[in-house]
Amino acid sequence: MGIMGSEAYSYYGNAYERPREVERHAPFEVVRGGGLDARVRSGVSAQFWTRFKLFVACALAFAAIGICRVALTAATVSNLTQANALEEKISTSASANSDLKIERSVLSSSSRVNAIATQNYGMVLSTDTESMDASAKGADASAEGAKATSDDAAQQASAKDAQSSDVR
Repeated sequence: MGIMGSEAYSYYGNAYERPREVERHAPFEVVRGGGLDARVRSGVSAQFWTRFKLFVACALAFAAIGICRVALTAATVSNLTQANALEEKISTSASANSDLKIERSVLSSSSRVNAIATQNYGMVLSTDTESMDASAKGADASAEGAKATSDDAAQQASAKDAQSSDVR
């Protein structure tokens, strides 16, 4: 059988045949250090760590600013509450002061005092007036008047003692 055009039918070695080239490399390229597996084994990149640290620093700064704002707001509210309480105390004290002034003027009214003295205690206004002379004659006369006044006061006191002993 000769060459019939197909190698499948050739049982004899053919001199014209070329020996097949055996491929000496793998059917795909293997590159060391590349690929997904290499990225997983390499760990986290320095660029990622830098970005992560920057993000954490920004988050902490934002949180610190928020905490400061809350603290300032709380202090402001506390001060405003205290100021409001003081204003209320001041207005209450002012109204109490006004009421006390009115009561004082009513209680110290001379007509009221005279009415209480005459009605409750039987007191009357004095019609006698006394005068004092600073001259030498006047000094002798005032001494005699003082002696007479003290005698009158003693008599009145003894009369009152007598009345109080009668009542008992």
